[in-house]
Formats: sequence, structure tokens, C-alpha cells
Amino acid sequence: MPCLNARDVCQRLRDAALGVYPLRPSASHSGAGQVQVDIEGWQLLLDFDGRHLHHCQSCRSAEGDVWQLDTRQRFGTDPVSLLSTWELAQIEKLLKEAV
Repeated sequence: MPCLNARDVCQRLRDAALGVYPLRPSASHSGAGQVQVDIEGWQLLLDFDGRHLHHCQSCRSAEGDVWQLDTRQRFGTDPVSLLSTWELAQIEKLLKEAV
């Protein structure tokens, strides 16, 4: 199965922060503290407590490529950690409006 990397997922989050693509809540059920969103066909499962975005759990692109958080990986491998402060604030704002 083809794989995405953290930078691919981060770019999709950046596109949403900049308004290039809309961030929409997904119809799929999410667990407590998690929200599933769609960004132009990409499905992202985010750890969001209602105020702060902590990390991205997983992502599936529109083409079926996948990325999964591996907590054994080093710092910088979570797409959220690659966002600028402004981009993170924009995504958190969008998530608050969406959920």
C-alpha cells in the first residue's frame, strides 16, 4: 500500500489554513478527543480537545495513500509539529467552527 509522509499531510493542513481547500468535519465517527475531517478528499483523524490540536493520528489521501502516527518516531514526524504558529492557530480556529 502506498504511503504518505508527514510533509505530505502537513501540506494539506497548510492548504486548509490558507483557505486553498476547505476543512470539513467528516461523517465518520470519531473517538473521544478525536475529530475526523475532510480536506479536499483527504481524510484526517486529528487529536483535538475542543481548543488545541495536539497531533494527527492518521491520514488517507483521495488516491488511497496512507500515513499513520508512529510515536516511536523522532520529533518532527507529526504533521502538526511542522505547522507554523499561525497555521496551527488557523487550523484550531477552523476545527472550533467545524465541530
